[in-house]
Amino acid sequence: MADQAKVMADQAKVVAAHRIEDARYWAAPRLEEAAHRVEDELAPMVSAMLVNAAERIDPTPRRSRGMPVMILLTGIAVGAIGYLFYRRNARQWTEHMKDSASDASQWASDKADKTADTTERMASEMSDKADEASRKMT
Repeated sequence: MADQAKVMADQAKVVAAHRIEDARYWAAPRLEEAAHRVEDELAPMVSAMLVNAAERIDPTPRRSRGMPVMILLTGIAVGAIGYLFYRRNARQWTEHMKDSASDASQWASDKADKTADTTERMASEMSDKADEASRKMT
């Protein structure tokens, strides 16, 4: 009988372990979902309520909004000036590149003319030599 009780106790232990594991598999996603709901829904409301309460009981005067607006306007002005300088420099760079391209095309044209002249002169010399060799043969 004691052996039988021991076997039953071991079986009960295994069954209990399986049920506890099943319960953990079931509870884990639900706990995570509850945590996300608290984080996404409840925490922002509590935070807003606490901030509102802090603003109501704060004895210091509220700061003026003049300084941030001034910084914003200064930033916009600096950005506009920077943009204008950028556009001016881009225009100057474009004009410079056009001049450089013009110079490069002039240089290439001169080189092509010089090469054509050299080729023509060499062809003429070869033609003269061929004529002279032809006259000597006859």
